[in-house]
Amino acid sequence: MTNAELSERRSAAVARGVGVATPLFAQKAKNAELWDSEGRRFIDFAGGIAVVNTGHSHPRVVEAVKNQIDHFSHTCHQVAPYENYVELAEKLNAAAPGDFPKKTMFATTGAEAVENAVKIARAFTGRQAVIAFSGGFHGRTFMGMSLTGKVQPYKAGFGAMPGDVWHVPFPMAPHGITAEDSLAAIDGLFKADVDPARVAAIIIEPVQGEGGFYPAPPELMRELRALCDKHGILLIADEVQTGFARTGKLFAMEHHDVAADLTTMAKSLAGGYPLSGVVGRAEVMDAPQPGGLGGTYGGSPLGIAAALAVLEVIRDEDLCARAEKLGDTLKSRLSSMQNEVPELADIRGPGFMVAAEFIDAEGTPLPQMATAVRDEAMERGLILLTCGVYGNVIRFLSPITIEDEVFAEALDILGDSLRAAKAAQDARADAA
Repeated sequence: MTNAELSERRSAAVARGVGVATPLFAQKAKNAELWDSEGRRFIDFAGGIAVVNTGHSHPRVVEAVKNQIDHFSHTCHQVAPYENYVELAEKLNAAAPGDFPKKTMFATTGAEAVENAVKIARAFTGRQAVIAFSGGFHGRTFMGMSLTGKVQPYKAGFGAMPGDVWHVPFPMAPHGITAEDSLAAIDGLFKADVDPARVAAIIIEPVQGEGGFYPAPPELMRELRALCDKHGILLIADEVQTGFARTGKLFAMEHHDVAADLTTMAKSLAGGYPLSGVVGRAEVMDAPQPGGLGGTYGGSPLGIAAALAVLEVIRDEDLCARAEKLGDTLKSRLSSMQNEVPELADIRGPGFMVAAEFIDAEGTPLPQMATAVRDEAMERGLILLTCGVYGNVIRFLSPITIEDEVFAEALDILGDSLRAAKAAQDARADAA
C-alpha cells in the first residue's frame, strides 16, 4: 500500500491531534536506516526523537527482549516484583551524576517521569511551586504541559494549566539571552511573585530539546545549584532527551561540576521500548509513602531487559566517544558551508546532540529555511526534524551506532539540501 493511501486511512481513523512529521509510513528499520511502505530507503536522523541512540533493533537489545518474553512479559512490579528491575535501578544509581546514595523508580513515558519527579519533590519539601524555563519541553500530560514553556502546539486549546508553575527565560546566545538574564528573572520572581520558601523544585534540561538544542551554560547550572541549596529547593535535571550517550556522556549533567537532586530519563534508556525513570537522592526518593509511586506498566520487564542491554552496548561500543567523534564531524561539515549558506547562523551542541539555526543578517529567525532544508532532505532520502521556539532550527538525532559509510552519505545529502534550500531562499528574495 502506498504512503498516500495509508495517510488517507490514517486521517479517517486517527485523532487529528496526533501529528506526524513526515509523509512516510515505516515498514522496516535497521540501525540508522528505515524503509517505507513503498520500499524506499531513508537515513534516519530523527531516531524516533532521540529514542534509538543504539540504533533501530540493535541485535543485543532484541536478544534481551526475546529472552525476557520467554520468561514472562508482565506481572506488574507492585504485585510480583522481578530481579531485573532491581538490577537496573542499581546500575542507574551508580551511573547517575552525584556523589551521594541514590534510589530509582521506573515508569513508562518521559512525561510520567517528570510528573513523578514533581510529586517526589513536593512530598520531600512540603512545598508546591515549581520553576521551569521558557522553551523547555516536559511532556503532554497536564503537569508536563504546565512546565513546558511553549504554547503552540502543546498548550493551545486545553484550558487552564495546573497552578504554581513559573517560567523564566532560558539562555539563547543567538537571541541575546544570557545566563545572567535567566538568574535575574528568578530573582525577580522571588521578589514579585513567589516566595522561595514555597518553591519545591527548579526543573531544567541540561540541553533544551524541543526548545532548540541550546546547552545550559555552566555558570547557570552552578548558580542554580547554589540557589537551590540556599533556599532548600530541589534541582531536577530533565535528561529525557539528553541521556544515554547523546551528548558524549552517559548523562548530560556530567558536563557540569554540580549534580541534580533528581534526574528524569526515558527515550534512549530502553532503545525503543517504553521505559522511563527517576533517579535521585535516596532520602528524597523515599519521601512518598508506599503506593504513592508506580503504575501498572511502570518498569515493564521487557523495557527493563532492553535497558540493561542498552547500557552494555553503550559501554562495549564506547558510544560516548563515538558521539563526540560524530558530532565533531557533523559540526565541521556544517561550519564548512556557512560561507555558502550565511543564513546558517549558529551550529551548536555537545557530543552528537547537534543543531543548526537559521537567522538572516538582520537577526530575524528563518523558520521557512529550516523547513525547506528538512523537505529537501526528505526528497533525497534523509529524515530530519525541526525544533526551536521560532521553528528555525534543524536538530540532528541519528543513532550513535550509525555506520561510517551511511553517515558520510547522510552528510552529502545534507550538503545538497542546504544548497537547494539556499537557492530557493534567494529566488524568493529576488521575486520579492
